[in-house]
Amino acid sequence: MAYDEFLADRARNILKTKSVAFEEKKMMGGLCFMVDDKMCFGMHTDKNTDASLLMCRVGQPNYDRALQRPHCSEMTFTGRTMKGFVFVSEEGIDSENDLESWIQMSLDFNPMAKSSKKKKVKK
Repeated sequence: MAYDEFLADRARNILKTKSVAFEEKKMMGGLCFMVDDKMCFGMHTDKNTDASLLMCRVGQPNYDRALQRPHCSEMTFTGRTMKGFVFVSEEGIDSENDLESWIQMSLDFNPMAKSSKKKKVKK
């Protein structure tokens, strides 16, 4: 898995400080933090630049506002833009306050996010 373990530790500490129950899942080539069984935010390393990226699920209501923040860009996977998700570069999460702000934006949207369908277990 390609993600920055130090960034993952920083995120874990923020969630623990906020007393947020979470689960970690390796997916999308990185690590995702699930809150209430929904993808909240995650991280991975860009294959082209070797830079760590934070991916945040901010939802449609916050999408345009998030994109106006420095070091934030549309999240594109497999050549298409994923609306409601953004990437934040290393420069945008350098300080603990900046990282916490992005995580909080994802946490604020989480209650409105839809859960992905659970796979049926074959008997």
